This record gives sequence, structure tokens and C-alpha cells, in this order.
Amino acid sequence: MKITDVRGSVKLHNGVEIPYLGLGVFQAKDGKEVIQAVRDALDIGYRLIDTAAIYGNESGVGKAVNDHSIDRREIFVTTKVWNADQGYSGTRRAFEASLKRLDLDYLDLYLIHWPVKDKYKETWNAMQDLYKEGLVKTIGVSNFMQHHLEYLMRDCEIVPMINQVEFHPRLVQQDLLDYCHRHQIRYQAWSPLMRGDIFDIDELQEIAEKHNKTAAQIVLRWNLQKGVVTIPKSVHKDRIAENADLFDFGLSPEDLAKIDSLDSGRRTGPDPDNFNF
Repeated sequence: MKITDVRGSVKLHNGVEIPYLGLGVFQAKDGKEVIQAVRDALDIGYRLIDTAAIYGNESGVGKAVNDHSIDRREIFVTTKVWNADQGYSGTRRAFEASLKRLDLDYLDLYLIHWPVKDKYKETWNAMQDLYKEGLVKTIGVSNFMQHHLEYLMRDCEIVPMINQVEFHPRLVQQDLLDYCHRHQIRYQAWSPLMRGDIFDIDELQEIAEKHNKTAAQIVLRWNLQKGVVTIPKSVHKDRIAENADLFDFGLSPEDLAKIDSLDSGRRTGPDPDNFNF
């Protein structure tokens, strides 16, 4: 992945370009808080905004996108179908509801939020149809392990373009990352900063001091150098700006290996093989 600046992007297997750095809005309050965060991010140069139906803030995201002077075609908007809405007809209804809340004519990326057993294949069939109808530019999955992907891809028509998963120095899942790369499924990181816990990792602080950067900047740069699209969440303008200040340094092979070695399989969120919501 060629890393250039905050507006850089990477090509998905269908030819669509996705920005490799975006703003996640998980837990951002709908209304003033999320609207301001999205505006700040767009002003700073971000061009990817990631929300979800379950976040309850699609309306605010849509207002910020629609009210901004940047052309809508330059902004990559992602949302996700929630678990209770999965299945073919439920997914279609959920998509229409999200599009209405966002007040947009199309989506750039629609994701299956979690691999709900006995449902996600039907959900994927609906998403394939939405894609073929031109209502969404790219489709993908979230929180899918390799066996979920293998089951889905046994007879699907369109291979997912994205797999958005928990990814950070304590949860690398290199085998899954390699599998996705082999199948041209772009890896995307949620919770790349471990909800702030990265600041307690001494090895990251050492690398940060060497580069005169923060631990967050080191981890986000590591994401990009591993070919992973990343969507750190913040509602604070200074932190949003800091998270985008990644393009005046690079990590050495030794730095990358040291960060990789921190993997312990630790999750900050649910296990995709054992969730009950």
C-alpha cells in the first residue's frame, strides 16, 4: 500500500478507492457531538467516515457530510446492518432506513456488522443485490473469522471487499490478515488504539520516543505499513488531528517486528465466535 498523506487511498478488488485513514464514530453522541467531530475530520483532510445503525448517530453523520463544502463524491461513508435486522428482507429494509437517516442517495460501503449464525449468508445475498443495483459502491463484512469467510465464499457471487475487525498490537491475527490478503479482501481495523490501553505498553512508548511521536501515531502508522485501513475514533479536534499526523516518518522493519511481537490474542471487544447480541 502506497502511503502518501491524510487523503491517500488504496484500491479494493472491484476498483473502488477507499481512504486508508478514516474517522470512527462509535459512541459519539448523535447531534452536535458527532456533527462537529465529522466536520473537524473533514476539515483536517479525512475522507472516510465510519458509522453503523446500532451507533444511533447516522443522522448526525449525514448532516455533517451534506452540510460540508466538500463534494459528496469525495467522502467515503460506511455504515453497517445490525444483527437483529439480518436476513434478506431485513437487510434490505435496514439499508433503506440507514440511507434515509443519513439523507444520502448511495453508500460507499455497507458491512455485515457481526456474523450472525444461520443469517449472514442471506444477509450477504441482499448486499450483493444492493451492490448490483448501484445503491452501494462496495460491500463487506465485519468481525468475520476465516471460517466465516470460507463458509460465505463457498457459493457467493461477490467476494467481500472489506473485513473490518478488531486489530491492534495485542490482537494481530496474522493468519487472518494473510488469508484476507490472499483473497484480496482489504483488512480494516476497529479499535486500533485498544480504547486507550496502548499508552500502557512500554515497548510502544519506546518506539514513540525514538520517532518523537505519540504511541497512538506509532500504532496507526503500523496499521498503514501493514496494509490495514484504519478508523480511530475520537470526538476531540486535537486528537483527530494528531491521529492524522502520520506522514512525516516511517517505521523500520525492526519497529514493525517489535510491534507484531506484542500480540497476545487479547480482545477489547467480543469474540466473533462467542457473542450473544
